[in-house]
Amino acid sequence: MATSSLDPDIQATQTAYRCQLARSWQIPEGARVLEIGCGQGDMTAVLADQVGPHGTVIGTDVASPGYGAPVTVGDSARHLMDGPLGSRITMRFETDVLTDEVGTGYDLVVLAHCSWYFATAGLLERTLGRARELGSRLCFAEWDPQPAHPNQIPHLLAVLAQDRLGGDTDLNVRAPITRATLLGALERTGWEVEAVSDMDTSALQDADWEVAIALEEAPDGLAKELLRQTSQKSGNVPLPAYALTAR
Repeated sequence: MATSSLDPDIQATQTAYRCQLARSWQIPEGARVLEIGCGQGDMTAVLADQVGPHGTVIGTDVASPGYGAPVTVGDSARHLMDGPLGSRITMRFETDVLTDEVGTGYDLVVLAHCSWYFATAGLLERTLGRARELGSRLCFAEWDPQPAHPNQIPHLLAVLAQDRLGGDTDLNVRAPITRATLLGALERTGWEVEAVSDMDTSALQDADWEVAIALEEAPDGLAKELLRQTSQKSGNVPLPAYALTAR
């Protein structure tokens, strides 16, 4: 990954977590995969490794190639496709599966930690319905906004502080949803859940990133004030996460 040159330890941790997701999903070799919300390609790379030389991964994202920091999603994609997995990968930015042609008949449709980036829960639900038409199996992962331990509360507060901005924002969190809300959306869009697994997020750095973003960018309010009082400069503990498969 392009960000490996900036901080190899962080990238190794993030990739290891994506490998944990892929193991829970049991990605078969030779699969044809559509990834919605591919971003920098962290999950894309792991999926490409899992499907093997006879599989393919199509990554899509509504963002422009110039979005993202410290490496843009476009630069990250070019770095990834120039590497040893590049022949298995296509990445398409400024692409919305609700309106753009992305093909059909996929073995797997993947949404990995991108659902909170949707402008509204309704838009996510429509995308899940479209995914039902595009592929036969869904692989999904997201943070669970219900803390398992008190030391995860700063991450939750950072999420809630960003959520106050609503959908029209460039911040990470736009419309966070609970696990129960997601399961309801899957049922309404025709997906039958096969299995749900809790993920180990303890090594991830995302809580620190979200706390920093919220303290700098989110509007003042109770969530931000409590965040100031409870968070640390580093070492904030991430929320739980879950992964599921559905058909």
